Amino acid sequence: MITVTRDTFRLAQVFTISRGSRTEAKVLTVHLARDGVTGRGECVPYARYGESLDSVQMQIEALPDDITRLDLQEALPPGAARNAVDCALWDWAAKQSGKRVWDMAGLPAPGPMLTAFTLSLDDPDKMRAEAAKNAHRPLLKIKLGTPDDMARLAAVRAGAPKSRIIVDANEGWTTEIYADLAPHLERLGVALVEQPLPAGADEMLAEIARPIPVCADESCHDRASLADLAGKYDMVNIKLDKTGGLTEALALRDVARTQGYGVMVGCMVGSSLAMAPAVLVAQGADYVDLDGPLLLAEDRPHPLDYDEAGVHPPRAELWG
Repeated sequence: MITVTRDTFRLAQVFTISRGSRTEAKVLTVHLARDGVTGRGECVPYARYGESLDSVQMQIEALPDDITRLDLQEALPPGAARNAVDCALWDWAAKQSGKRVWDMAGLPAPGPMLTAFTLSLDDPDKMRAEAAKNAHRPLLKIKLGTPDDMARLAAVRAGAPKSRIIVDANEGWTTEIYADLAPHLERLGVALVEQPLPAGADEMLAEIARPIPVCADESCHDRASLADLAGKYDMVNIKLDKTGGLTEALALRDVARTQGYGVMVGCMVGSSLAMAPAVLVAQGADYVDLDGPLLLAEDRPHPLDYDEAGVHPPRAELWG
């Protein structure tokens, strides 16, 4: 039996990107019960991709209770609904067999991975203060994507002079803005730029200089996306809510590497249950951005452990 519940997690503080602000994370949790064993998966429906809590729940509830992981890949498109069910199927299989998911998938045992910590979009003074508070973290990610980004970036660099910085524009720049900012990004030691231009309007990335690696986020969902990225992007950001689950995420990671792309593994703002399968994909990634639980004021029981070494693999009680 497949059932869906809606869960809400309060954020530790208001989280803002170029598209808006939020004070809580609203997620869907899939419970897949068979033979006395229940597997779980979590997804975060994303309006940017035409998803809502209602639409994704309807997709999930329309599936047959006995669906297999293989059939699921054809039954649903890449997206949040398939992600939650795919991860629940992996979790169920692990619990039913008494094995860990990585053993079932033929993967090496995972270890901790250093993760970025995301600073919310705000005025420069507040972003500098947040950067200073988190200056001990080796990797910070900044949400930008407005006409006033230069002051924000300079403020963060002043607040955290030793941290590596990733910039995420969330499709918020034009070609002209990005070309103007690029030398300053390089000067301030930015290591990576995520999705500077809107997906579907990013052809100029193949024509202009890219002094800093550019990572496809909204432009890359699954393996089928890769054909349109050539010459425009240097890396891909793999998120399970885009790929439609762990199954496709692992396949995308392997094909992307074969085609010469660097790999980043990211997340929506969700709980440890959503991050747990992504930790497997993150093994060996160039950049990891699985800080969702660090942004929450509350989390699942048996949450992921975060420390100086990064985010650790999940306990079996949580997932997998």
